[in-house]
Amino acid sequence: MAAVGVSLMLAAAAAAQSAAGSAQRFDGPLAEAIAAGRSVVAIVEVAGSPRAVTGPGGAAERWSVPVVTQEVSTGGARIRTHAPLVVMGGQDWGSLVPGQTVRAAGTLRPAEPGRTEAGSLAASTAPAGTSAGPVLQEAARELRDRFVSAASFLEPDARGLLPGMVTGDTSALDQGLGNAMKAVGMTHLTAVSGANCSLVLGALLVLCRRFRLPRAPAAGVALAGLALFVVLVGPDASVLRAALMGAIGVASLAGGRSGRGLSFLCLAVIGLLLSDPALGTSFGFLLSVLATLGIILLGRPIIDWIPVVVPRWLAASVAVPLSAQLLCGPVIVLLQPQFATYALPANVVAAPLVAPVTLLGTAAVPLVSLIPCAATVLIAVAGAFSSAVAATARFAAQLPGSALPWPEGVPGLLSMLLLSVLTFAVVWATARPRHLLRRIQEAHTGTEALIELLEIRMHRLRHVQSLKRWRDGPGCGGKCNGSNS
Repeated sequence: MAAVGVSLMLAAAAAAQSAAGSAQRFDGPLAEAIAAGRSVVAIVEVAGSPRAVTGPGGAAERWSVPVVTQEVSTGGARIRTHAPLVVMGGQDWGSLVPGQTVRAAGTLRPAEPGRTEAGSLAASTAPAGTSAGPVLQEAARELRDRFVSAASFLEPDARGLLPGMVTGDTSALDQGLGNAMKAVGMTHLTAVSGANCSLVLGALLVLCRRFRLPRAPAAGVALAGLALFVVLVGPDASVLRAALMGAIGVASLAGGRSGRGLSFLCLAVIGLLLSDPALGTSFGFLLSVLATLGIILLGRPIIDWIPVVVPRWLAASVAVPLSAQLLCGPVIVLLQPQFATYALPANVVAAPLVAPVTLLGTAAVPLVSLIPCAATVLIAVAGAFSSAVAATARFAAQLPGSALPWPEGVPGLLSMLLLSVLTFAVVWATARPRHLLRRIQEAHTGTEALIELLEIRMHRLRHVQSLKRWRDGPGCGGKCNGSNS
């Protein structure tokens, strides 16, 4: 009863917040101005890192900036409201950091279907009256810019992929490489994901253990380091989710207790949905949760099934992407109705390369300002590994049948779910042949017992029917009673 009561309270809280957000989006003067497409002058606060919108030539022609309105002036009226918007602006908007307050003029437009923002603002001016952002955010932006400049000597694929994997800056990513990684299911490697956050957190925990720190200080150091990494990348909603889900995945695998990891995951999902109920409609959030759930429920068993002669790191490099893919596959086909034939082999090959890219690249970020020579060496090594990731994606994308068509909608989801179940069964059977033979033998024995039982019952049924025919036949004349018979 207590659990039911708490669940109802949490559901009521999420529903109330969703209703308030929906009313703010679809009702009121701001919603009317958006529907009418009015020209406005808005004072907004930057809520996330700017994202480059590449043009046909692959260059960043415009920037998309998530903001929250503070004041909107249109037609002589001043509207004070806090509503999420997306600003589409020129190059000047790419230098903003979260926490800054700016003023701009532009035209309001309705949001695209499925988006959680109240609308978009096509900025016709550069951001004016820019306030200084938080110190950490300003420092993080400067480090990101310096890192991109320091990596300019790398070859094109590494020059575009390395900043994305380390700092989340995908502005220099080649469009052809991006399409190749999308075709083979490696899109999560083009920017910071839960895997990167897990690697950073795991490396910090290893260092703390190396210096024999007690459990509480080690946890504090690891969380502080992860928080700085999130600030470096940018505190976007996707990054915060990746950090949280990555931390849960590492905690579950390290602790070896899937029940505890599952409890942490449930608490994290509840907290994120209460803070932002709109995440319930986000495929990115759903995929993050499913990937983490797959690692928690299936990752550890698959690792344990693999023979002990196989190195533990190799077993994990196969088990982690496989377990995540099994649960994410049915949802991915809803977004992109095709089957990435070589997604698992490509991710398995790329998995050992992600760690040096993330760790060496992240270590090089502060050294860009402190010790540029050391940073150049680390960037060169990390760039070589990122080039290998890019080469893996391009090679797999060029193989015949790399992207096969798949049914759309519910049939595609159900068929992919069936394929995931069959894949899991094949992996179990391949990794544990003795258990498979034992199960086959048990099934054979059970089938024999069932057939024998059916034969006995059929024999009894035939005997009873023959007695009945004898009683009712001419030999008895219908006068036999039970005792005589």
